[in-house]
Amino acid sequence: MDAANELLEGLDPEQRAAVVAPRGPVCVLAGAGTGKTRTITRRIAHLVHRGHVAPGQVLAVTFTARAAGEMRTRLRALGAHGVQAKTFHAAALRQLRYFWPRVVDDEPWQLVEHKLRLVGQAAHRAGAPTERESLRDFASEIEWSKASLVTPEDYPAVAARVHRDTPGPAEQVALVYATYEQLKMRARVLDFDDLLLHTAAALEEHADVAGEFRDRYRCFVVDEYQDVTPLQQRVLDAWLGNRDDLTVVGDANQTIYSFAGATPRWLLDFGRRFPEATTVRLERDYRSTPQVVSLANRVIGAARGRPAGSRLRLVGQRPPGPEPEFAEHDDEPAEAAAVALRIRKLIDEGVPASEVAVLFRVNAQSEVYEQALAELDIPYQVRGGERFFARPEVRQAMQALRVAASSSVPSLAPVSAPSDEDAPAPSSEPSPVGETLDAQVRAVLVPLGLTEQPPAGGATRERWESLRALVELAEELVTVVPDADLARFAQELDVRAEAQHPPTVEGVTLASLHAAKGLEWDAVFLVGLVEGTLPIQHAGDDEEAVEEERRLLYVGVTRAREHLSLSWALSRSPGGRRHRRRSRFLYGLVPENHPAALPVRGRGRDGAPSRNSLRDETRRRCRTCGGALVGTMAVKLGRCADCPSNVDEELLARLRAWRTDRAKQLKVPAYVVFTDATLTAIAEQRPADEAGLVAIPGIGAAKLDRYGADVIALVTGAFSPDPE
Repeated sequence: MDAANELLEGLDPEQRAAVVAPRGPVCVLAGAGTGKTRTITRRIAHLVHRGHVAPGQVLAVTFTARAAGEMRTRLRALGAHGVQAKTFHAAALRQLRYFWPRVVDDEPWQLVEHKLRLVGQAAHRAGAPTERESLRDFASEIEWSKASLVTPEDYPAVAARVHRDTPGPAEQVALVYATYEQLKMRARVLDFDDLLLHTAAALEEHADVAGEFRDRYRCFVVDEYQDVTPLQQRVLDAWLGNRDDLTVVGDANQTIYSFAGATPRWLLDFGRRFPEATTVRLERDYRSTPQVVSLANRVIGAARGRPAGSRLRLVGQRPPGPEPEFAEHDDEPAEAAAVALRIRKLIDEGVPASEVAVLFRVNAQSEVYEQALAELDIPYQVRGGERFFARPEVRQAMQALRVAASSSVPSLAPVSAPSDEDAPAPSSEPSPVGETLDAQVRAVLVPLGLTEQPPAGGATRERWESLRALVELAEELVTVVPDADLARFAQELDVRAEAQHPPTVEGVTLASLHAAKGLEWDAVFLVGLVEGTLPIQHAGDDEEAVEEERRLLYVGVTRAREHLSLSWALSRSPGGRRHRRRSRFLYGLVPENHPAALPVRGRGRDGAPSRNSLRDETRRRCRTCGGALVGTMAVKLGRCADCPSNVDEELLARLRAWRTDRAKQLKVPAYVVFTDATLTAIAEQRPADEAGLVAIPGIGAAKLDRYGADVIALVTGAFSPDPE
């Protein structure tokens, strides 16, 4: 048997079809766990062994250095030596270094690997904030703009059109962006995005450069094609010219980087661009058990507006395994402790710690799991983020608390708790000592970024989450040591930081869902699955943003080979109000006979449904036709999308005017007070008391305390605006 035929051994029919497809445009729609890397490396090797292309004429690009390295290793094992397998940026850097003297007639400019210094200079000149978190947000926004081919001049209009969550006024961001580009030009340096921009320009504007490049490379392969940005697609188009020897591989169901400019539209439109393309669908899942695969299909099957090219339905190929587990807990520490105990049991049963992962939506969620694992002496490693106590904002906060503790300044005046629907409301009779400690900690942290309202997202939101976690540690300490003061709290933080240094090589992985992309484990724990976290709060009522959050859950589910657990907590802290709602994505997934299948807003201590839970169940039925409500907007409005609206337009106008005034008073965006959808739900349902108001999704204890009286007065006609 010759080498080319040996490459077909062990492939399923669909994989084989992708491998032997002729040269020309080929699109492989590959679901999670379907062997896409095996397929595309064998396709490249098959083309080489059949003599269709020389190894040195193939350029394969993917999105991480790890994936590129794995691809090179497999190709060498298959006898395809000399194939170039790189990331987009590494390929562009290689090409730019070669062509630069001819294109620019100058010595190569240096590459800036860490841009924050230049961004800081630009922000200072633009009169913008220069705190590290702000600079990180500005840098991310510049990266998104360049990846999306948006110039500084066009940024304000584009940001408004796509409803971009900007780290400041759009005009200010544009000025920082423009100044940053000017500073780079003067310093004769490039950033990573410039590698792609200049490579594309060199090929587009210099025919001799394009000709030489296209003589060298004849065949192109792009992995993870659903994650290409407009800039990367521009580079790919420049590489191709008018040729079509292109193989792309991707899964639109795993598009989770839209915030960075990625879009699946080129994957989904591949057949339109290349009508003669061969399209192959890989749907046989070799990674996960049928039980995990079934859950993954149900998660993504509930997505709204799925284009045809994304409707892959995985078919599990492994032997049956345990059913996915669902668990509801009273609070986050209880959830973390239960997860740690389950992990300990798995390890005792022979599952290596390195084959276990705890995945969460935001990095700030890691601390409670770090602590729970450390208490059981379970080694762990944090992937894609720093350990909680190693984060700059946490170190800075601990230093500030030490200074405050050693100061002789009298106790600081209490500061209001952050307003967050997920934050526990204070008890009706708080301990005076506890209240003082909580207030002091908040007061120390306010100058470091602990605002009353949570920021919309980005590095500033991550910093805020870390600081808020410290406040919650203070609240927890008071429940154990009622007379604790700042000095005792600072000591507690030092003890926690010192104790949490377990081995990091062989250990349980703690990672965000984004950082878990492309990885897999025998056992996966998806934690913190509550509204406001998944989907993230700032997704709001933006359907595209919410659907991306659903895809994040899908990615998390498909990381598990055998054991899968999904859990959530009704309160953030022990003793807090159990008012959180489990993620909307879990409805229809939790088995009907499971205790957690009851609505999350409450069961009594005896396990029977509480009045709140029965009210939630009623709320999930349309108040007009009585049918089951499907979708976020339907649940919020309490009616099916097709059922007639009975909105009180005059009330809606009053609510909007009131919201505008409150937003101005609080100096926050209007949607932070209430979203448009929530105002519409109020104007339709016209709640006349607190019970009716909190029955509307999106109105929790914090919103009720802050705005409830005003809203009820607006509904009943008793509202009188405050005199100016």
